[in-house]
Amino acid sequence: MNDKKAVILLSGGLDSATVVAMARRQGYACYGMSFDYGQRHRAELQAAERVAQQLGVAEHKVIGLDLNGIGGSALTDLSIDVPMGLVEGIPVTYVPARNTLFLSLALGWAEVLGARDIFIGVNAVDYSGYPDCRPEFIEAFERTANLATRAGVEGAGFRIQAPLQYLSKAQIIAEGVSLGVDYGLTVSCYQADDEGRACGRCDSCRLRAAGFSAAGVADPTRYC
Repeated sequence: MNDKKAVILLSGGLDSATVVAMARRQGYACYGMSFDYGQRHRAELQAAERVAQQLGVAEHKVIGLDLNGIGGSALTDLSIDVPMGLVEGIPVTYVPARNTLFLSLALGWAEVLGARDIFIGVNAVDYSGYPDCRPEFIEAFERTANLATRAGVEGAGFRIQAPLQYLSKAQIIAEGVSLGVDYGLTVSCYQADDEGRACGRCDSCRLRAAGFSAAGVADPTRYC
């Protein structure tokens, strides 16, 4: 059994699939954690399962959260429209406290597993202006993880790894292709239909399509 374990936040999108492949290349046994948090694009959960199977994840856990109970985001509140095209500032697709909650639960599972590394696919180059994707947040959460856990207090320590942090979408795609990621299994669209077909118009679709074009890689995305 591989004692080098990592918990990977696995959304089912392009970025998190690439992170799984990168962690595997580093020799980690990967434990994928996904969240059913009331998101409108629930097809990403099926995508996460497909990615986990394709990339040989040791275990894939789906945790239920009721983030639509607090609302405040177009991804959890169907009364708020997903914006189309380029958006300035922090968009309404920002989900309050989402990455803080996801990383907290991943930290708990990592401590139970005896894993010391948590991987997340946040990006500070081609991203949508989300404050919880910034390097400052990742660094702050790592400090918190090592202050707030038995493992951290006893000296084992945790690392929050964000290997895509400074890569463009094209660079991420090129890296994933070199590692054998099947991007046709992934779903990135903020309002994908039940079959996982993308709208082609939201910010996430725009960034994804531009990334494939810049990378010179055929886009396998299925559109409505």
